[in-house]
Amino acid sequence: MKVKKLIFHLFMSMFLIIIVSACGSSSDLENKVVKENKKIDNEASHEAKPEKLIIWEEKGKAEALKPVIESFEKEYGIKVEYEEIELANEMYDRLRRDGPIGNGKAPDVVTFSHEKVGQIVKEGLIQEVKVNDDVLNAFSESSIRGEMYQDKVFGLPKSVNTSVFIYNKKLMAKAPETMNDLYVMAKKLRKGKVYGYYAKWNDFHDAYGVMAGMGGYIFRDKDGNLDPSDIGLNNESAIKGARYIQKWYKADLIPTGDKSAIEKMFSQGQLASFLSDGNSFSERTDIGIAPLPELSNGQPMKTLLEIKGWHVTAFTKHPYWSTKLVEYMTNDDHAMQRFEKTGEIPPNKSIKHNAAFNENENAQALSIQLQYAEPVPNIPEMNKVWGPMNSAMDEISTEKANPKRALDKAVKTIKEDL
Repeated sequence: MKVKKLIFHLFMSMFLIIIVSACGSSSDLENKVVKENKKIDNEASHEAKPEKLIIWEEKGKAEALKPVIESFEKEYGIKVEYEEIELANEMYDRLRRDGPIGNGKAPDVVTFSHEKVGQIVKEGLIQEVKVNDDVLNAFSESSIRGEMYQDKVFGLPKSVNTSVFIYNKKLMAKAPETMNDLYVMAKKLRKGKVYGYYAKWNDFHDAYGVMAGMGGYIFRDKDGNLDPSDIGLNNESAIKGARYIQKWYKADLIPTGDKSAIEKMFSQGQLASFLSDGNSFSERTDIGIAPLPELSNGQPMKTLLEIKGWHVTAFTKHPYWSTKLVEYMTNDDHAMQRFEKTGEIPPNKSIKHNAAFNENENAQALSIQLQYAEPVPNIPEMNKVWGPMNSAMDEISTEKANPKRALDKAVKTIKEDL
């Protein structure tokens, strides 16, 4: 019966193509033919249903996963087991160790930050995710771009995050529209022994938003592919951004301290605003959350975008059903369920129509800033950037080196290590 069905679909596809040829170049009909062919390809590639699939989820997020996999089990009759694993290092280390063994410990689906995609693809740990265009089109372009490597998609995004502006409403009536406005506020507040703003600009991750907004870039994007030989972290625009950062430190407008010290200053009213993802203060009514102020050149801060995605491992014996599970977990309905349980912002385009999302100040601020955020480069060469650039920004913020000299030195080191 399956053979007869496949022959029938193939005949219908040929029949549609003949109709298109006879009636002219109707784009609508051509699109239907393409979709029908994709459907046939999928049907022809169906594998037998496995008894179970194994997922590795980020530690602390199982509560958001449980209702989705229960629904998947009910709909498809496939049992889904999960394990919570620390995302940053343990997930990667265990996949490298358990994957090749093939003793039943290897997962079918794992979650990773998009920053690791290039590396884990080169190491043969995950495989291309083959889905229809309508699936990909449900997500923001930047989130899919972050899951791509060498023109292929290796995962579907489940959440996105970037930095926003957090302020104390008792010290700032509203969020400033520009960094020039914020600079003036910070100067006035400093006279009263209160810091107006904090960003970890001695660290490249936070500093990049200013440098990129001024026109700097990490690797040149050429037709969707990053060129590691073309680095824009010491061009005139990046240097201008670094000089602007140094201006704040020279004026003693940026406090020092680790994350807990800064949050304590903010809670005690000694700091009026700071740059962060905002999760620590999302429930407080006296705290405002907004997109970052516009730079002095009229451009937004281009903060770095972090994407978490679901990936099909290279070790699964069930690539079709693993992909089906990834599609299922990231569809519009389940993405919203995850948002409601975890507060993580899904990259699904449909979220803008959801009432719960639109009533959430934190989500709205992130949504606006996400329009300007750039995915952290996911190619392995990015690992060579962090160290030299962090050193450069530390020297710039402490005024041990002028911005041009520090950035020239950093870029030279990066190129020598590539």
